[in-house]
Amino acid sequence: MHDEHAIANPDDSATPDDSADGASRRAVLRTAGLAGAGLGLGALSGGTAHADAPQGAPAAAEAPPRKGKTMVGVPFERRSTVRVGIVGLGNRGGSMIDLFLAIPGVKVVALCDPVKDKTAAAAKKVTAAGQPAPATYTKGDHDFENLCKRGDIDFVYVATPWDWHFDMAKTAMLNGKHVGVECPIALQLDQLWELVDLSERTRRHCMQLENCCYGKNEMRVLRMAHAGKFGDLLHGAGAYNHDLRGLMFDPDYYEGPWRRLWHTRLRGDLYPNHGFGPVSNYMDINRGDRVTHISSFGTPALGLAEYRKAHMPAGDPSWKETYIESDRTISLVQTAKGRVIRLEHDVSTPHPYSRINSLGGTKGVFEDYPERIYIEPDHTNDEWGDFAKYADEYDHWLWKEHANPPGGHGGMDYIMIFRLMQTMQLGLVPDFDVYDAATWTSPVPLSHLSIKAKGAPQAIPDFTRGLWKKARPGVDSEKPKA
Repeated sequence: MHDEHAIANPDDSATPDDSADGASRRAVLRTAGLAGAGLGLGALSGGTAHADAPQGAPAAAEAPPRKGKTMVGVPFERRSTVRVGIVGLGNRGGSMIDLFLAIPGVKVVALCDPVKDKTAAAAKKVTAAGQPAPATYTKGDHDFENLCKRGDIDFVYVATPWDWHFDMAKTAMLNGKHVGVECPIALQLDQLWELVDLSERTRRHCMQLENCCYGKNEMRVLRMAHAGKFGDLLHGAGAYNHDLRGLMFDPDYYEGPWRRLWHTRLRGDLYPNHGFGPVSNYMDINRGDRVTHISSFGTPALGLAEYRKAHMPAGDPSWKETYIESDRTISLVQTAKGRVIRLEHDVSTPHPYSRINSLGGTKGVFEDYPERIYIEPDHTNDEWGDFAKYADEYDHWLWKEHANPPGGHGGMDYIMIFRLMQTMQLGLVPDFDVYDAATWTSPVPLSHLSIKAKGAPQAIPDFTRGLWKKARPGVDSEKPKA
C-alpha cells in the first residue's frame, strides 16, 4: 500500500540555488516564467485527424517528422556495474539514494544539489555504504551540466522541482547518458516532443520514473487484466488526491515555494502520472491501444486561499499570490479502442489519500482505497470479494522475489529502482520508455487547455508515430533467466 508520509513524494527536492541556505529567486522566477509562457500549448494544435481516432474526437495533432529511429524495443547496453549520477537531493532524492546504494552492482559516482548541506549528507551515505566518495556539484543553478559531462556515468537520476526536469533530461541525453526523471517529465507539449526526438536521435532512454506502476496492488491488477480476469476492458480511473496544504505552506519542507507557485499559473491536472501510468499499463496504452483525447473540468480555486487565511501570518510572502489552480480537476480520457479513463487531481482540500486505482471490464471491477474486487464467476450477489485471495496466483514475480522491500511508498520505490537497474545490468529493454513518459505527462498542459475551453476535448499526440498498434512487453515483465 501507498505510504502516505509526505517525505515519500516523488517530486520533493531542493530547488537549484546559488546559495546554500535559501531558495533561489531565479528558480522561482523561472517557474513563473515557464508557466506564463503558455506551456507551449499552441504547439501542434492543428493537423488532420488520424484514422484511429474515435468518431467525434478532435482533430489529432500532426506528429512532426521523425529525426531518428524509434526507441521502441531498444535494449540497454549490457553492463555489470551501473554508474549513477543523482541531481536533486531534497526529500525525494535524499531518500532514493538509499535504494540505489542497496542494489548490488550499482555505484553512485556523482551528486548535485546547490544546497551544500544536503549534498554532503548524501555523500556520507555513499561512503557509509562502502563506496568511494562521490564527486559533488554544488556551484549554482547549472552545475548539473558538469555532472552530465562526466565520462564515468551511465544513468542520471533527476529529482528536482518540475521546471528543471526538461532541461536536465535534455542535458543528460546530449551528453550520452540514459536518464530517469521524477514526475512530471516536462510541462509543455513542445518539450515532450523534443524529449521524444532527442531520445531517438541520441539513442539514449529517457524515462518517467513512475513508481506507482510498481505498486503491489497495481502489478497484481495488471497481471489479472492480462490474464483476462476482467474480461474485455472498458474503463479505469486514477488520481493524485493528496492533501498537501500544510506542506505547500511549510517554509522548511520544500526548498522555496516552487510547488505552490504552480497553483498561481495553471488550472489543470498538475500531477496526472501516478493515476495515469498504472491504468495505461492495464490497457496496454502505446502497446496495442493509445489515448486520443482528453476533456477536463475544474472546480473553483478556494482551498489554498482558505488555508492561508487560517494559518499564515500577515505579511507572509504567500499573501501576494493569487491561486487559480482548480481545487479538484476531473478529466476523461478516451482511447482508440473506445475505452474511458478518469483522472483526478486534488492537493488543496482536506481528504484522505487516494489514487483511486480502478479498473472495470465485461467480467467485473477492481477498486482501491480500500481495495475490493467483484468479478464473475468468482463473486455473486453484488458483494465485494477479497482481493488478497488473488495474491498467490497473480502477484508479480518482483513482489514475490522482494516480499519486504525497503524504502518509501510501501516498497514500490525499491521495486522500480531494482527493476530499472536490472534491465541495465542485463541489457534488457526497459519496462517503459520516452513515449510512455510523454503520454503520461501530456494531461498537464492539455487539461489546462480543456478547462479554459469549458471542457472541450483536446487531442493527445501519438508520440509513438503509429507504433502503438503493435503489442509489446511492458511492466508486466517475465523474470529474467540470467
